[in-house]
Amino acid sequence: MARRRGLRPEEEALWKVVARTTTPMHAQIYPRKPEVTVEPPPTPVVIPPAHTPIMPFRLGERPAAPKPQTAAPSSLQMDAKAFAKLTRGRLAPDARIDLHGMTLAEAHPELIRFLLNAHAAGLRLVLVITGKGKPGQNIGHFPQRSGVLRQQVPHWLRQPPLGPAILQVTEAHLRHGGSGAFYVYLRRSR
Repeated sequence: MARRRGLRPEEEALWKVVARTTTPMHAQIYPRKPEVTVEPPPTPVVIPPAHTPIMPFRLGERPAAPKPQTAAPSSLQMDAKAFAKLTRGRLAPDARIDLHGMTLAEAHPELIRFLLNAHAAGLRLVLVITGKGKPGQNIGHFPQRSGVLRQQVPHWLRQPPLGPAILQVTEAHLRHGGSGAFYVYLRRSR
């Protein structure tokens, strides 16, 4: 491979004169865009996690139950024995509603009517069948949610006018519809 020789001083001066009179070829095809200054984002404030001390223990000793956080809501609102029977599918629902094939606009008023009538009649456990939904088509990078009713019904059950009448909502046992249905345990009517 041949070695490049450096420019002599008179060649370098001539090159500088010629270089000032020309424009680079890529600048003619792709004109230079104005430079935009981008400010760096502000540095986020990092809050260190609260240190939870490890309680002393002896080998073979049962661990102490963790203290519940005050901000987290209690997940069990009803009697523990009744809840255990409910999750095992041993309690039979007093009534049921099937929302299969309904649109959101049809299902919402129907669900409100059904649950308020059941509460007024003194029923305690009802089954709300939503179905699992058809799998959506994955278009692009974001998967489509399936089971619009299944996603929306728990929100409806927490909002007025249904929220005050409901004590507990939980996914149904497999014999009552599994993940396509909900048990709704109603408060006692007064």
